[in-house]
Amino acid sequence: MMIGNVKILTVALVSAGLLAGCSDKDSRPVFDGVAFRTKASVVDKKVTRALFEAEVYDVASSPVGAREAMRFAGTAYCIENYGTSKIDWQLDLEDPDAPLPRDGDNAVLRGTCNP
Repeated sequence: MMIGNVKILTVALVSAGLLAGCSDKDSRPVFDGVAFRTKASVVDKKVTRALFEAEVYDVASSPVGAREAMRFAGTAYCIENYGTSKIDWQLDLEDPDAPLPRDGDNAVLRGTCNP
């Protein structure tokens, strides 16, 4: 009886591992119906990690969603590095009339984590 339980447990664990491997590795949060690719990275780690640059790809697909994706990328960066979601952005992301700085099809904006 004990060997039967071990076999069932082994099959269950292998199945769980296979299912976990089938998940969508490129799952991104969706903003305004668009799954934006984002990136946030330190500007100069020799000076401070608090100053970072966030980039959102393909802004034209939804400028409103891109703004929220930018906020998301920056927040994730600051939480990971400083444990806080407080950010001083180069421009006010709350102001819908303030255009995001563009670099071709992408938006690039600097912010500073405020611990």
